[in-house]
Amino acid sequence: MVLTKLKKKIQQTLTSQATAAHKIGLTPNKVSIIGFILALAAAGAYALAHNYLWLLILAIVFLLASGFCDTLDGVIARTFQQVTAFGGFFDSILDRYADAAIYAAIVIVGFCNPIWGLAALVGSLLVSYSRARAEAVGIRMESVGFAERAERMLILAVATLIAYFWLPALNYGIILLALLSNFTVIQRSLHLYRELKKKDSQLVSSTVT
Repeated sequence: MVLTKLKKKIQQTLTSQATAAHKIGLTPNKVSIIGFILALAAAGAYALAHNYLWLLILAIVFLLASGFCDTLDGVIARTFQQVTAFGGFFDSILDRYADAAIYAAIVIVGFCNPIWGLAALVGSLLVSYSRARAEAVGIRMESVGFAERAERMLILAVATLIAYFWLPALNYGIILLALLSNFTVIQRSLHLYRELKKKDSQLVSSTVT
């Protein structure tokens, strides 16, 4: 009951924010671009934080703001009937570039083990790819798995906040993201397998009937 009320409250807030954004002329694609720019700013903050540790806090702000835009663009599109095939494709492409930039910055500056950083990046990309491939054959993947993009961004933000006080926390956060994102790919693969098997069974059953 509490979670339901909280979810409803968040949805109402997002709708009001989407309405305000729409009134000032922001389209879903424009919000996606703003979110992408904020993600690049976060990557830049991570890249410079090796010398200026306080930039980790700025990275968190940019990261969360980018995540907010990533949610808001979809709300605007659904609320004002601006959903398009290109919009979904465009948003997805920008998200992948944003993820790559952030993980690359963290790896290059030396805040995490490069192998784990690469594993986290690959897992992040494959979580999205597995959803795209599944939905291409008619299987919904929304909310399947532990580490969707919003969860990954929150984990990274928390790890970064702790890293401001204890720097190794960012490495452990990346390790956690690598494990969870790749596990999510496995979860989605199994979900796809089961759903396709159900479809095949239903098809055989209807053919026999």
